[in-house]
Amino acid sequence: MQHEIVFLDRSTLNADVRRPAFEHGWVQFASTSSHEVGHRLERATIAITNKVPLRANVLERHPSIRMIAVAATGYDCVDTEYCRERGIAVANIRNYATHTVPEHTFALILALRRNLLAYRSDVSRGRWQQAKQFCFFDHPIHDLHGSTLGIIGGGALGQATAPIARAFGMRVVFAAHDAKRPRSPDLEYVSLDTLLRTSDVISLHAPLTAATRNLIGLDELRLMKRSALLINTARGGLVCEASLATALKEGLIAGAGFDVLSQEPPVAGNPLLGLDLPNFILTPHVAWASGNAMQFLADQLIENIEAFARGEPRNLVV
Repeated sequence: MQHEIVFLDRSTLNADVRRPAFEHGWVQFASTSSHEVGHRLERATIAITNKVPLRANVLERHPSIRMIAVAATGYDCVDTEYCRERGIAVANIRNYATHTVPEHTFALILALRRNLLAYRSDVSRGRWQQAKQFCFFDHPIHDLHGSTLGIIGGGALGQATAPIARAFGMRVVFAAHDAKRPRSPDLEYVSLDTLLRTSDVISLHAPLTAATRNLIGLDELRLMKRSALLINTARGGLVCEASLATALKEGLIAGAGFDVLSQEPPVAGNPLLGLDLPNFILTPHVAWASGNAMQFLADQLIENIEAFARGEPRNLVV
């Protein structure tokens, strides 16, 4: 059969996407809204999506779809249970951001631990010119050396973050809350409560599932050290955003660096959008988006489709 491939949100990938090396039809759209997705998938046998939701109510109207190729690692936009029941293959991208996400994670950590935003703001306002000596110490500065990094999420990105931390002289511990994931003998594991209580920096690298949604709420934030940082370059839904806003305003933790929100693009009223605090950094879900990482993703995306077409599917989540 000739596959008809539909890429629903091509503009989410700033890379060269080559065409698969087999006979096929190809249609791509810069973006697709919820009311457009049904019409655009009418003839599709393979659907490519990054963030366009493909739920049961959409998929049941398109029995011709045999594969969903997710242009990302996270696949919470796809109704995997429906796909499993109907025999629809779902493949995602593996190990494509193992450099860029950890680097972004540490950009956030370093900026916060050394209070770079606060000092930059002071310099912009003329504070340095007013100083009575060569420098001033208005904001605390903390080294990473000798501190503890707690990582929640022991997959490729979490494990790629660990050696960077060790290079800075940090102790690294992983949360042992996921009983299904095999533990590496080379890593140190502690309970989630212990990780929350003892870590100086906590970095989230877990997928968003029913079990991890709102994993960090006000109770968990209260367990953390008041000097601790919370970093999230994974999924916005892992943290209760209202609770984080409260924790930052009340000084329950020292700061937070986020690259993700629970709804993207965000809507007015999100409690993190209006936070104008020197100890909070919010970036627009770009930790994954270095040029090298996006090209690696694009190449693997097409390789996943080619493997499925020749009867050797790979990187399957369903």
